[in-house]
Amino acid sequence: MNDDKTVMKAWTRAQSRLGRRQAMPVVLLGLALAATAVGQVWCIASVLASVLVPGGEPAVTWALAGLVGLAIVRAVLQMGADILAARAGMKARARLRGGVLDAILRGGPGLLRRHHTGELTALAVDRIEALDGFFARWLPASVLWVAAPLVIGVLAAFVQPGSALIMAICGIAVPFGQALFGIGAAVASRNQFLAMTRLQARFLDRVRGIATIVLSGRTEDETRRLAAAAEELRVRTMKVLRVAFLSSASIDCALVVALVLVALRNGAQLMALHDQGGVPATVMAAHVARGLFVVLLVPEFFAPFRSLALAYQDRAHASGAAAAMRILPDAAAVRAAGQAVCETGQGVSVAFEHVGFTWDPARGATLDDVSFTAPAGQTLVLWGASGSGKSTIIEMLLGFIQPESGRITINGVDMATIEPETLVAMTSWIGQKPVLFAGTLRENILFARPDATDDQLQAAIRAAAADAFIANLPRGLETLIGEGGFGLSGGQAQRVAIARAFLKDAPLLLLDEPTAHLDPQTEADVFASLRALAAHRTVILASHSAAVEGFGGQRVDLDHGRIVTSGENAS
Repeated sequence: MNDDKTVMKAWTRAQSRLGRRQAMPVVLLGLALAATAVGQVWCIASVLASVLVPGGEPAVTWALAGLVGLAIVRAVLQMGADILAARAGMKARARLRGGVLDAILRGGPGLLRRHHTGELTALAVDRIEALDGFFARWLPASVLWVAAPLVIGVLAAFVQPGSALIMAICGIAVPFGQALFGIGAAVASRNQFLAMTRLQARFLDRVRGIATIVLSGRTEDETRRLAAAAEELRVRTMKVLRVAFLSSASIDCALVVALVLVALRNGAQLMALHDQGGVPATVMAAHVARGLFVVLLVPEFFAPFRSLALAYQDRAHASGAAAAMRILPDAAAVRAAGQAVCETGQGVSVAFEHVGFTWDPARGATLDDVSFTAPAGQTLVLWGASGSGKSTIIEMLLGFIQPESGRITINGVDMATIEPETLVAMTSWIGQKPVLFAGTLRENILFARPDATDDQLQAAIRAAAADAFIANLPRGLETLIGEGGFGLSGGQAQRVAIARAFLKDAPLLLLDEPTAHLDPQTEADVFASLRALAAHRTVILASHSAAVEGFGGQRVDLDHGRIVTSGENAS
């Protein structure tokens, strides 16, 4: 628990350091706004004193002119501060969102196994969006709540040191109230985001399974459950607002106390001066102006505290985001580990050396002391029923998860020490269901190699035997397909994935149940294309289909994470 708090504080401090440089112009404009506010208050006090004390100096004209001029200056400064604050928030969110997306991509399927996609979506979207106030409001306010009252208090001290001392004492009491309510705000904010994450995850699941829900007659049940999750979010949101209002109330109490004390002090001084009698009107007007000045300055003195209270919720969001960020893989650790260079000019050989891994301890080891070697340019078939560990081996080779024991070597180099970019460049992968994006067929095939020439693209299409069905499409390669390959059959989608692999031309080919959802005839056709793709490459094929018998190469039989037999596959 202490380690978690240390990590959260370290993340928050790091983000504060990164955002404080962009916040400094906002702080400087905030100080200028405070000085301008003092000038406005002095002009207002002068006007009121001239009106309240007949026979005083008629300073109304210059005071009104100064008030108008300072109002314009203050409006311009406020606009500049708001614009700079908004830009700081946008830049920080763009930086953080890019980092979160990179981390999710690094984590890959291994991260998705451990965490719901709704949770990751909330992290990349809502958590980051909620941090806008941390950079745009909290960081400037965390400096201005000390600096701006100091400027105002010093200027007030030149006029009435006693009143300035009263404001300072009441101002010192504010941080204690903020600290008290701030703890509750951080807890309430984390609980609110937890409720939001649960609601998003449940809603996403139900949208994906809407057909199953309707056909099972569970529409009303799921509606009630979604309503309950939404109600939980509402309750937790109201708790956050309640704490925020209490925090603001503590500042209002300090402001009222300071205002009353300063007003009573000046009222007593003016009464004593009036009782003396014979005081010239100009002297009385000056005393009234000074008294009004410090009284009207009290709200300006506490304005930075109010801004801090409004932004305290943004700091609580940062604490919640820091806790959520712990699920992401550490980019620094990945970069530090991946420093070795692996030469692939003579092909790629892969070796597992006593590798062990466990997804869920309650279900036992997923891989237990697995050792095998796939020589360069040859095929190795991983055979076994679902749950035997085949896909886990593929995910390790893709770099999404790391062995808990043993090691994996590529050309004799420990895979954990190879640069991630090198691993990506040497590997092609085709899974059970190819990942196709909404767009044209051309864009989907070129995704593997955007700089490929048209001749290279056509060669890959022919090698994958995808030219026949593409030629029959109304717009050929420019045919639009939906997300997930909507509009293509399973065999056509796999041929697009094979064409993509041909185009990438990587020396290591990983195949994870590539024909799991195909009919026998289509499966045979796809395996024929895969055998052509496997030529002169190192291939690791995970499957439990009888069709792999003709694929050739070495075969490793797995059962519950253990190797039971190993030998040559029929060809």
